[in-house]
Amino acid sequence: MCWTPFLKRHWEALAATDFFTVEVATWHGLVTYDVLVVMDLATRRVQVAGITPHPTDVFMVQCARPLTDPLEDFLLGQRYLLHDRDTRYTRAFDAFLKDRGIEPVLLPPRSPNLNAYYERFLCAIKEEALEQLLMLGKRFLSQVIRQYLAHYHTERNHQGRGNQLMTPEPARNDQGGAVVRRDRLCGLLCYSCRDAA
Repeated sequence: MCWTPFLKRHWEALAATDFFTVEVATWHGLVTYDVLVVMDLATRRVQVAGITPHPTDVFMVQCARPLTDPLEDFLLGQRYLLHDRDTRYTRAFDAFLKDRGIEPVLLPPRSPNLNAYYERFLCAIKEEALEQLLMLGKRFLSQVIRQYLAHYHTERNHQGRGNQLMTPEPARNDQGGAVVRRDRLCGLLCYSCRDAA
């Protein structure tokens, strides 16, 4: 089956995952951290599955557990998880997903356009936040990513979704408040919203 018909037929059942790396300043010098991110392609929701300097079999299975947990429900209803052929995706990770009813789909080598929605997210988080700050430890990196995801999910318009918010603010009866500018990450991320009247 060609890629475009596959996407159209399985849009609601697709998720994608990939790693990105961030240089973090620690007491021992610069350390490269791998961040595992999973995206629900239909809604564009994103969740960080794990952050570590050394992804191992155990780490990868630990990342998969909450994603497939019925109470967490991030991958609930998903049938396919797209990922590249990176060696960090271990056999244990793929086997764990298969046991939970999620089929890993390996993308062909050198084909970032097949995971374009994730690549767009990666470009956005790096340009808008990660490349603008010096990461001072894993806790600071986690906080920056958490703040960016809050912005991405509730405050940032998404052109691919009709320039709408992913999770819009509840509608208010009184729309008389002034439009105000709000900031996140010390002004790196800005958005406008209507102030309460």
